[in-house]
Amino acid sequence: MLEDLKQEVYEANMKLPKLDLVTFTWGNVSAIDRDKGLFVIKPSGVPYEDMKPSDMVVVDLDGKVVEGDLNPSSDTPTHTYLYNHFPTIGGIVHTHSPWAVSFAAAKMDIPATSTTHADTFYGDVPCAPALTKKQIEEAYELNTGKVIVDEFERRGIDPDAVPAVLVSQHGPFAWGPTADKAVYNAKVLEVSAEISYHTLQLTRDETHVPQYLLDKHYYRKHGKNAYYGQNNAKSKSHAEHE
Repeated sequence: MLEDLKQEVYEANMKLPKLDLVTFTWGNVSAIDRDKGLFVIKPSGVPYEDMKPSDMVVVDLDGKVVEGDLNPSSDTPTHTYLYNHFPTIGGIVHTHSPWAVSFAAAKMDIPATSTTHADTFYGDVPCAPALTKKQIEEAYELNTGKVIVDEFERRGIDPDAVPAVLVSQHGPFAWGPTADKAVYNAKVLEVSAEISYHTLQLTRDETHVPQYLLDKHYYRKHGKNAYYGQNNAKSKSHAEHE
């Protein structure tokens, strides 16, 4: 079942240690087949060096295991909730990457302080509230998904324009149209967090990039007028105007 998607999710998970986004087994990647209403996710607590594509677990959108001999990631309820409430996303990554976790521990958004950030995230990456004692005891991972979705709705943030979040006192989640793109966004998030951390150490002045620079860098990679790279809408014609 979903053998191609299992391979894709396996390969995306294996990128996490290569990109220095995880320590030990502290992370997971999933990807969804929207037509079938099923997603594939890493098994819980299995060392990356021991994993195989066949170890990936198939789960439905009610959070029930459909196929797999191993237990799915303990964060499966969070992934399930996000897939159900962010219908355009195709892959999700959760890590404990240290620079992003530093902002989560401080209960701070990651500010858009550079064009590195603006290329991927259209504005600050929000930090959702810490879970209450009741939320943790009641359904920790499910409620983690709920506080993420609630924060995006409360602030009116488009999850496609800002494909990442921090959960206070916990860590980052990132997503994208595919598992591979979600991993890419998770790495950009970590780099952006490190840049912003150092920026805030160097100055207490306002450091957000201006709106016109945020617009320029975000929209040159995204949307109908994107021209960065080889295959965007205006990649071939952009150079004619230089």
